[in-house]
Amino acid sequence: MSSQDVATLSSKFQISIPKAVRSARNWQPRQKFAFIPRDGGVMLVPVPQWKELAGSMPEANTEDYRERNERF
Repeated sequence: MSSQDVATLSSKFQISIPKAVRSARNWQPRQKFAFIPRDGGVMLVPVPQWKELAGSMPEANTEDYRERNERF
């Protein structure tokens, strides 16, 4: 990936991500991303799928957990 990897915003407000960037990050078609405003620019962050989050918080306290339909 080089600093020459640039993209142009189309008239439909779409951007094609350069192949070098997609390959380096292993981004796939139909993958979802979050746009986070930061320091005068925007950070592009992949949104993880539920299966990727499984086991990511083993220290979470699940005691006294209630389902939504049990709330008053």
